[in-house]
Amino acid sequence: MNKLTLKRDRFQAGSLKTEKRNTGEDVWVYRWREYRADGTSTYRKKIVGPVSQIRTKAAAQKAVEGLKLDINATVSSVPVSRTVAELISHYTETELESGRHTTRVQQVYRHNLNDIILPEWGKYRLQDVRPIAVERWLEKMPYAPATKTKVKGVFGTLFRHGMRYQWAPNNPIALARCSSKRVETPDILTPLEIRGILGELSEPARTVTMLAAITGMRRGELFGLRWEDLDFERRTIRIVRSLVDQIEGKPKTETSRKPLPMTDDLASALTCWREQTEYAKSSDWVFASPVSFGRLPYWPDMLLRRHILPAAKRLGILKRIGWHTFRRTAASLLMSSGSSVKTTQELMRHATADITMELYAQAVTEDKREAQNALAALIAGQTIPPIDAVETGIAA
Repeated sequence: MNKLTLKRDRFQAGSLKTEKRNTGEDVWVYRWREYRADGTSTYRKKIVGPVSQIRTKAAAQKAVEGLKLDINATVSSVPVSRTVAELISHYTETELESGRHTTRVQQVYRHNLNDIILPEWGKYRLQDVRPIAVERWLEKMPYAPATKTKVKGVFGTLFRHGMRYQWAPNNPIALARCSSKRVETPDILTPLEIRGILGELSEPARTVTMLAAITGMRRGELFGLRWEDLDFERRTIRIVRSLVDQIEGKPKTETSRKPLPMTDDLASALTCWREQTEYAKSSDWVFASPVSFGRLPYWPDMLLRRHILPAAKRLGILKRIGWHTFRRTAASLLMSSGSSVKTTQELMRHATADITMELYAQAVTEDKREAQNALAALIAGQTIPPIDAVETGIAA
């Protein structure tokens, strides 16, 4: 679509020319395009005045300024035949391929647009997308509430893009309701379970799991580490990149790029792993895979399926475990061990404390029992012996 077409779509400039009437008199005529309900268009025209009175084109243009404003206020200049598929194509070209978004964001948007939204809504004209229909579609989708909310968010962003270009008169997605409330509470691990899993693992699964459990790093950040990102002298870990499907990109947010502390146990484990791996140069991946001759790190899901999940199963741990489980667990254990909300937020590198409290940190059973015992003692006017603190240390 060329720039001239876009300009016409944003505002009806119309055209101004002279025509000879049957009386032989020349008149100025203003013409504009009007769209019908079925998507077809027709041209309308209005006589501005005789050339004998309006002698120049500049004067004629000045005479129709008010008319143009009135036409654009009452007649849609948006071709109603544009479809959701066309809007997706335009959004992909102008936004996703612009380089303004991280690799991860591009992948998420492309997946939602091309694999979920396009098959269902691609053939619909923009004005035919209705909030209730979108709401019913979201309800029937076989995904978790959080995933449905993400799909709705991408769909809404697509329509806002259409509104900016004045292809869509409004955003029907904003009126569609969609709950993001979890159906089930995600599992977190106890310190004893983490210690048991670590004891069952060999390298490099052991070290990467320990790193995930103590720092709460995201999967892409864990496998995006290079040795040059680790400062053993200052005991810090720099978050420089995130690896998604073996494609290197920037961390999720600006807050995500903040460095993390490295405990002595972690420093010891990472040093031991560096002595074992064949890929120990500064520019090498920390968890470089020998299958790719060190050019790429291990696939996260491969280590999870072949090593971590079998280890948990051998220990009789039936919880649903993924890489994000270690992140949720780290947040919960930090809170239960007495860390402040601010400290936990900064260690998790969340943009706000609300994310830390509402989505990640869960009160562990021992904390609930201890708090309830203390409350019962207060009500009864009694004092009770202090209950041992919840064990939160993770042995190396």
